[in-house]
Amino acid sequence: MEGSGELPGPQPPHLGDHRIRDGDFVVLKREDVFKAVQVQRRKKVTFEKQWFYLDNVIGHSYGTTFEVTNGGSLQPKKKKEEPTSETKEAGTDNRNIIDDGKSQKLTQDDIKALKDKGIKGEEIVQQLIENSTTFRDKTEFAQDKYIKKKKKKYEAIVTVVKPSTRILSIMYYAREPGKINHMRYDTLAQMLTLGNVRAGNKMIVMETCAGLVLGAMMERMGGFGSIIQLYPGGGPVRAATACFGFPKSFLSGLYDFPLNKVDSLLNGTFSAEMLSSEPKDSASVEESNGTLEEKQTSEQENEDSVAEAQESHHPPEQETMEIVSQDPEYKEPKERGSKKDYIQEKQRRQEEQRKRHLEAAALLSERNSDGLIVASRFHPTPLLLSLLDFVAPSRPFVVYCQYKEPLLECYTKLRERGGVINLRLSETWLRNYQVLPDRSHPKLLMSGGGGYLLSGFTVAMDNLKADPSLKSNAGTLESHTTEEPAAKKRKCPESDS
Repeated sequence: MEGSGELPGPQPPHLGDHRIRDGDFVVLKREDVFKAVQVQRRKKVTFEKQWFYLDNVIGHSYGTTFEVTNGGSLQPKKKKEEPTSETKEAGTDNRNIIDDGKSQKLTQDDIKALKDKGIKGEEIVQQLIENSTTFRDKTEFAQDKYIKKKKKKYEAIVTVVKPSTRILSIMYYAREPGKINHMRYDTLAQMLTLGNVRAGNKMIVMETCAGLVLGAMMERMGGFGSIIQLYPGGGPVRAATACFGFPKSFLSGLYDFPLNKVDSLLNGTFSAEMLSSEPKDSASVEESNGTLEEKQTSEQENEDSVAEAQESHHPPEQETMEIVSQDPEYKEPKERGSKKDYIQEKQRRQEEQRKRHLEAAALLSERNSDGLIVASRFHPTPLLLSLLDFVAPSRPFVVYCQYKEPLLECYTKLRERGGVINLRLSETWLRNYQVLPDRSHPKLLMSGGGGYLLSGFTVAMDNLKADPSLKSNAGTLESHTTEEPAAKKRKCPESDS
């Protein structure tokens, strides 16, 4: 709370924040499938085996549903009226319906011919309904299921939504759970609650979840307070954090500090020379870490787009050349500046990064952080035992792990160490429900597990447990306390005689 006044607050929301602008990060949604992209003009996007451009989404409100037309153009989808009563004619049960493949009069060639004529997906679905001999004999529930299945196959629609913690966590858990250590979205919500993440706090986070936990904390704090991220290796990975599209004011309170310098900070041997003595290669890797992550992601997406383009009979080489030539930010290596300017820019970034590391070290040295969150692929015990020294008393801490055995060991070590209370090892259980009229029920498929959480609160340790030099005298002190009552008992019979 003390440092919140020094940090500049976030900018007031503009009237156009609810509208999509060029350069914004958005999430494409179709049914239960999500994909995070950045809006750029004349940039080809591949989503669910379809390619299109996002030029026409600029200026529309978030949550707008678009329809993919010929040439990869997106057009706002108009709301359709409810189906007529004629379509709603339904049978009593499905006992007389036989799935022999002969109920549909339209063949695949007929459907392909309809697509070639430019007929929209809604009309194709309507013709499938009209040419089905068993549709009217199905129950109303079976008809809705049939229509939903055909719309998913033939209607090319996509909804553009604003990124949020819930949407991005669902996206990562469904598409790439390994990158976030198989952390389910309800587990992430529990972490934010147990860690008391709120505006004005000074938080410490150590995570290897592609920056998803960091982004969730930044979103909840709203640009007020400070976050110190401890990272292993050459630099922090913030691929998921970039998908949130935070303004620059949010980044003013974000600091990072190398994990291999934490021991020297605890021992009091840390100095500014230790940062300057780091090899230049690691610094350059740290600077370009986000770029490398994005490059790998873009390369993978390009491979997918090329593979899907081949299915659509589009030559991949021609598409790639069109994208490169139409990208205004693309420059030849010779146009990017001379080597001297590049070296100067690199040195400036290294110096700026060094200053930020010194500021992070100063914040950690105060040892008054308001909370600690650990969610990494490493063993949590050494991390937590070291980082708890930076947390002020009566503050929460949360540790996530995909497996419970490391957290059980961490639980035992914390009980032996002391200085913590209300230790709790928990696992959240999640099951999705289908909520529809007259057919609400739990879904058949559910997640097997979303990881485990170890949470608790720090307390001020007494001198005996805090000072390791006094541990050797603990046995002597205990012997004195046990011998004193025994000596009094021996003196009692002597006084009677």
